[in-house]
Amino acid sequence: MPVYRLADEVAFPPPEEAEPGGLLAVGGDLRPERLLLAYSMGIFPWYDEEPILWFSPEPRMALCPSELHVARRLERTLRQGRFAFSLDRAFPAVIEACAQAPRREQDGTWINPDMIRAYTRLHELGFAHSCEAWQGGELVGGVYGISLGSAFFAESMFHRATDASKAAFVTLVRELAAWEFTLIDCQMHTDHLARFGATEWSRERFQTALARATAVPTRRGPWRLAE
Repeated sequence: MPVYRLADEVAFPPPEEAEPGGLLAVGGDLRPERLLLAYSMGIFPWYDEEPILWFSPEPRMALCPSELHVARRLERTLRQGRFAFSLDRAFPAVIEACAQAPRREQDGTWINPDMIRAYTRLHELGFAHSCEAWQGGELVGGVYGISLGSAFFAESMFHRATDASKAAFVTLVRELAAWEFTLIDCQMHTDHLARFGATEWSRERFQTALARATAVPTRRGPWRLAE
């Protein structure tokens, strides 16, 4: 399979032309219009240093919000009220914390300064969102991602207290389910996501679900949790 080099035009090759590892294209930029087009096609950027690398892997880790699985211990933690939660209250702090969080089997992070600026701009435009977990008034966990139609593209999470990121993720997914979201893109397989009920989807299944999800209006921010 060829790997495409992007030009100034905001366009991407078909996702099904990605190589076996998921790499589809290189180059381009992180302008909002390019990022939003990429996500609407099932493509996302993932790189350390330029050039930008664009991926569309198969299989694709995904979750239907209505099929979220919550372990009994985590459910008990949520009932105990150890954390307070919010949406879009501290997006810049969440993405910065995700960039600094250590990753297993990784020396660094793909959330570089250019990515932080680009996704913060999407947040300002109402497309990128965060869910925060607070403890004693301190930010101790969170997750952020992109929203298009009834799809949410989860990007990264962090924690500074046990179960804080998991609790934030569950809170976000339950809110998305209440808003009738139909798809959460988790991108790559991890055991952590599998425990929440995410499974590996074929490209055909994912792209079909994505097309349906992006056919409905986008719920632009800022978001707030229901009382």
